[in-house]
Amino acid sequence: MLYVKNVPGWERAVRVVAGLAMIACGLLGLSGLMIGYAIAGVGVSTMLTGFIGFCPMCAMAGRRLDAANRRLDTAK
Repeated sequence: MLYVKNVPGWERAVRVVAGLAMIACGLLGLSGLMIGYAIAGVGVSTMLTGFIGFCPMCAMAGRRLDAANRRLDTAK
């Protein structure tokens, strides 16, 4: 694995749901507008960080999972 997960399981689920909501709002609520496409793009990146379990911005800030959460996330 090229990266170490830095997003806990509960936050991963929240990121996936929030990403889907941003994609829906961007494409359906603001359809045809550039801001809608931008919101949908941010939603895609948010959803991907939820699926992968790694957030580059959290890594830049120095965020790491504690040992207990790391074991739980790799056991899945």
